[in-house]
Amino acid sequence: MPRTVLVTGGNRGIGLAIAREFLDRGDRVAVTYRNEPPTGEFTAVRCDVADMDQIDAAFTTVEAEIGPVEILVSNAGVTEDRPMIRMQEEHFSRVLDTNLTGGWRCARRALPKMLRGRWGRIVFVSSVAGLRGNPGQANYAASKAGMVGMARSMAREYATAGVTVNVVAPGLIETDMSASLPEARRAAHLAEIPAGRAGGAEEVAAAVAWLAGERAGYVTGAVIPVDGGLGMGH
Repeated sequence: MPRTVLVTGGNRGIGLAIAREFLDRGDRVAVTYRNEPPTGEFTAVRCDVADMDQIDAAFTTVEAEIGPVEILVSNAGVTEDRPMIRMQEEHFSRVLDTNLTGGWRCARRALPKMLRGRWGRIVFVSSVAGLRGNPGQANYAASKAGMVGMARSMAREYATAGVTVNVVAPGLIETDMSASLPEARRAAHLAEIPAGRAGGAEEVAAAVAWLAGERAGYVTGAVIPVDGGLGMGH
């Protein structure tokens, strides 16, 4: 049956592909954005996940327009890449506050109504960087690795209440962000990937949609890599 879905950072790239996947399934879909809203049959709400007041306002709008959030996909994120020796505390804190604490804020806001309904799905969009590290991304990798511990703690707390909490860890995916990579760096990434290619955002969306479905009710605390085999063993 149709569910109410909220995808944070759902206005472009992987987030937009996820939102479209749920829309194609017949769900009621809301997305958050910071600057440009997406086109499509979504309930689009402006929200910076670094601000709890904005999160609360976004959830209130979604609840009023399409119903309580039953599926939360925490995808909103930022990068502040630079070598560790040149990384200032504000660069580290800003990325952690948006990517990791932002996900915690959204999950905390969604959980009470999921628990009352005895059903819920929370999926955090992490990254292979959180499992293996990336040069120049100590802050980003830390935020994405933190999602795994947070998700597994939540999974243990709420499994008996019918709420599952899982993580998807994409590798190199064809998005606007990856398109801007220098050719030499992109070639080096591709050389490490057993599949020999970058993934599509729709492939990440398919994994998220499966985790959010009825048939994945016995899957919780999992980390699903969508990376062409890059992270095998992590």
